[in-house]
Amino acid sequence: MATVSVQSPAATATTRMVSLDVLRGITIAFMIMVNNNGWQAYWPFEHSDWNGWTPTDMVFPTFLYVVGVTIVFSTESRLKRGGSAGSLVPHIFQRFAILFALGVFLALFPLFHWSNIRVYGVLQRIALCYLVCALLYLWDRRLKNPVAPLVVLLVVLLVGYWVLMRFVPVPGYGVPGRDIPFLDKDANIVAWLDRSMHIGRLWEKTRDPEGLLSTFPAIGTTLLGMLTGMWLRTSRSIERKCAGMLVAGLVLILLGQLWHPWFPINKKLWTSTFVLFMGGCSMVLWALLIWLIEIKGWKKGWTFWLVFGMNAIASYAMSDLLVAPLWAIRVSPRVSLGAWINARTFEHIHPPGVGSLLYSIAFTLACWLPMWVLYRRKIFIRV
Repeated sequence: MATVSVQSPAATATTRMVSLDVLRGITIAFMIMVNNNGWQAYWPFEHSDWNGWTPTDMVFPTFLYVVGVTIVFSTESRLKRGGSAGSLVPHIFQRFAILFALGVFLALFPLFHWSNIRVYGVLQRIALCYLVCALLYLWDRRLKNPVAPLVVLLVVLLVGYWVLMRFVPVPGYGVPGRDIPFLDKDANIVAWLDRSMHIGRLWEKTRDPEGLLSTFPAIGTTLLGMLTGMWLRTSRSIERKCAGMLVAGLVLILLGQLWHPWFPINKKLWTSTFVLFMGGCSMVLWALLIWLIEIKGWKKGWTFWLVFGMNAIASYAMSDLLVAPLWAIRVSPRVSLGAWINARTFEHIHPPGVGSLLYSIAFTLACWLPMWVLYRRKIFIRV
């Protein structure tokens, strides 16, 4: 079940990297913004329609990257406090179940039309990636060389996914690149499997960006976070660790771009190039935050991000709990409460992109305020 810890942020900062909480907070803030980006958002606040990427596409993989890092830190912390690897297994499954159930609940809230249930989703993917990688880390950390198996698994996942997408015939369509266009929106093995399994509603009707098969390369994103966490636990200096992350991140970005012509960067399919490119971006961003906060000592002025970062799942749930009633409650048969509010405020702002952006910012601030109250009272909700 979820737990609530009451502790001082200052005390917490001595046992955890403030830069990681800031990175998590930035990710959650922009996740809330782009999920509620109004009616005419500027392109940086929209997902790429298919191949390619926008800054918005960085949000979800960065959070999964942070999940991977956190698996390493939290597991080692629990073991250091006297827990055993065996005792952590039930906790891992419990956390997986809560995250997955919460994702399904938020997808149904507030009308709970069970015939329209969506089993796939953001929290559900986070839960699956967490489960696999947390169990994997418990097994892997006992090995003499724990890094090598994770690197091999990462390569197998990325190369294997490319082989699957490129060479395996799609039933009813044919071989990609020969009978059908490679990475066709609907005629690809990922979309076909999601349609064939009939597991609830698909987000885009004929496919789902959080579908089953694309979760496997998403595990690769989490593995990159785990490898980074393991690197940071070595005895090297913080300056050398930061430099190593920066170099590794740039290499991953380059590899993603070099592979892109043959396997395009695609968030909705979570392609292998997407894993490499966005994993590199996450690594570089965190390296910069480590340099600013942990090395240069600039620890002030991050409160806005820490409020989200130290109550990440609660912040994300708050955004869903707030937005759903806005569009479910009707002020008239044809007008929702959210549309009514917009019609009297933000839609009067020109150009429309500015009004849309201000709506997104206002909504994010509305989610931030209750999290700020929890932060001030030193209440941090853990799953």
